[in-house]
Amino acid sequence: MAEKSMLVVSAHSADFVWRAGGAIALHKQNGYRVKVVCLSFGERGESAKLWRKGEMTVEKVKAARREESERAADILGAEVDFFDLGDYPLRVSDEALMRLVDVYREVQPAFVLSHSPKDPYNFDHPLAMHVAQEARIIAQAEGHNPGQKIVGAPPVYAFEPHQTEQCEWIPNTFLDITEVWDIKRRAIECMAGQEHLWDYYTRVALQRGVQAKRNIGITAALDIKYAEGYMRLTPAVTGDLA
Repeated sequence: MAEKSMLVVSAHSADFVWRAGGAIALHKQNGYRVKVVCLSFGERGESAKLWRKGEMTVEKVKAARREESERAADILGAEVDFFDLGDYPLRVSDEALMRLVDVYREVQPAFVLSHSPKDPYNFDHPLAMHVAQEARIIAQAEGHNPGQKIVGAPPVYAFEPHQTEQCEWIPNTFLDITEVWDIKRRAIECMAGQEHLWDYYTRVALQRGVQAKRNIGITAALDIKYAEGYMRLTPAVTGDLA
């Protein structure tokens, strides 16, 4: 039986940790290959603590961000590629888009995680989701690099943005990450450049845990404490609605 895999397309080098670290750790534990693509290091807009140290350069910040992300990915069990496209603003060339298409075809993901399609506070985030979806469609096309194995139709999920209401993000899927929470928290603590978010995303996980428990019924035997919320963007096809 072929190894299952998942793909995470992250605008900046810390996004995958805050928003999908639990999914990564859980699926890795369940035998999945996990591939993370970081389109940028978040060196301009996501690294304020590093810049405040003084005597910093873009290259020094990039190096620090890479080191943090590689340590976090190692803890979570993910392979990570850095496209280094810059941030604030992020811009994705056709060359970079095709590079992501190649990742799709090589990884053959069972599902894809990326950002909310809307985010009025960070335009890098919806661009990352747009590129993730566009690359998925190209990777499905028989006429793109004929002879390569095309991808099927992996479902696409938007992980949680920082301000959900303004992003029109509504979770319709909750993932129980209780058993891997300690792993996610250790990965979170690798992101020294954004220490102010460590406890914030702990609170988010606790809140989503309460909601996940509510959505399976308070009498259910499953004891959920921590969860991640996702908004599924592609329809689910099933023979049973239970």
